[in-house]
Amino acid sequence: MTSQRPPPGHGVARAVEGEHTLRRATAAAAIGNVAEWYDFGIYSYLAGAALSRVFFPDAGPWATVYTLGAFAAAFLMRPLGGLVFGPLGDRIGRTRVLSMTVLLMAVATVLLGLVPTHGALGAAAPVLVLAIRMLQGFSAGGEYTGALTMIAEYSPDSRRGVFGSWLEFGTITGYTLGAGVSAAVIGLLGDDDLLAWGWRVPFLLALPLGVVGIYLRLRLEDTPAFRQLMERSPALATMPLRRALHILVRRHRRALVVAGGLIVAWNIANYVMTSYVPTYLTSTLAEHGETGTGTGTATSTLLQVIVMVAMLAVITSLGRLSDRIGRRPVLLAGSLSLVVLGLPSVWLLRQGLGGQLAGLVLMGASLVCFAAVAPSTLPAMFPTLVRYGGLALTFNVSVSVFAGTAPTVIAAATTATGNLDWPGYYLVAAGVVGLVSVAFLRESAGQPLAGAAPLTSSAELPPPPVSADGVPLERPGE
Repeated sequence: MTSQRPPPGHGVARAVEGEHTLRRATAAAAIGNVAEWYDFGIYSYLAGAALSRVFFPDAGPWATVYTLGAFAAAFLMRPLGGLVFGPLGDRIGRTRVLSMTVLLMAVATVLLGLVPTHGALGAAAPVLVLAIRMLQGFSAGGEYTGALTMIAEYSPDSRRGVFGSWLEFGTITGYTLGAGVSAAVIGLLGDDDLLAWGWRVPFLLALPLGVVGIYLRLRLEDTPAFRQLMERSPALATMPLRRALHILVRRHRRALVVAGGLIVAWNIANYVMTSYVPTYLTSTLAEHGETGTGTGTATSTLLQVIVMVAMLAVITSLGRLSDRIGRRPVLLAGSLSLVVLGLPSVWLLRQGLGGQLAGLVLMGASLVCFAAVAPSTLPAMFPTLVRYGGLALTFNVSVSVFAGTAPTVIAAATTATGNLDWPGYYLVAAGVVGLVSVAFLRESAGQPLAGAAPLTSSAELPPPPVSADGVPLERPGE
């Protein structure tokens, strides 16, 4: 439980959270995120190898574009999901809403694994896929920003960077797990079995992951910052959506714009690498006479797994580094690397297996700078009153308009022009947006969240003084 008492040597009242509770909250956010992004990511890993042939068998070279179009459709629903779940989380609490989002994503993903193929249902099959993808997008609109909010509000001020990085550790683990399961299915099954039933297996495995995420979140009480807010102003639980949006637009425009820029840079790098590059390697290069990894092989997903495991090895260290040197230097490094290395990383993808691994490593190095630090940076830009709603609105609009559509736009531009450098152009543009955003970003490392008392963990406090017979004294002198 959170208590208000001054730690020894300090005159300012702080909130103190037990270390055990802090770690449970981090696990609930991160493991729930594993489930959410495993569910969301497996579609892209199977798109080129199976889904384009199962649902768009007669579309020729445009089958990949249509398949990625269904992927992009989910992003049309993310702003709506954010508009519903974000303000709701500011009224009824973070953990209750996050339990809803994990449940919704798990159900949608299992349904996706049960959809009849084009051969069985005709044109209605891709329509069903589109509808289910939009349901996934609605869920994702509330999930990630809620997890950002929860883990930031539970983290001590001096360690928000390292605890926030565990959230993206969960996200990358989810993508890695999705890539690994997809690679195993593609590699172990023959082409006929893959198209007949094997592609369904990764989707059906979403159910147990979702159950674990729901269980962990339901066992956790709400964050210290949200409880403080409700204790001070319980009437805010009934604040209408219109009022919340008015506060955001009138009082926090700078935060909306700067956060939006960081989100665009981060997520274009993310979706180019995790959602477009698998298709680029398995089908796009071959269609343009270049050496890819081969349609239907597990090579491209295995390369992704290698790079994402490397990212997992360094992400929490970068988060810890940002607690010492600040968030801005790490974000600046990620933005600069996108500008300088964006095109070379794409050129390497056309240089055989070694080049493909090197190109993915360069993309991953840029991406991990954002992934490690953005989870602790973005929540600090909004006060508790509108934090979940502000993040949900900004994050989902930015991702939906600019980042989630990137794989489809790149695929269409490449197909129409024959220019294989389009992924690199997107990465360079993302880096420029990142540089501008970092220039206007206020440093938040080590600072309390706006609207909340300074927060520390029980492990960071000096031990209480003891009496002559060894009994701890909570209040010296009594």
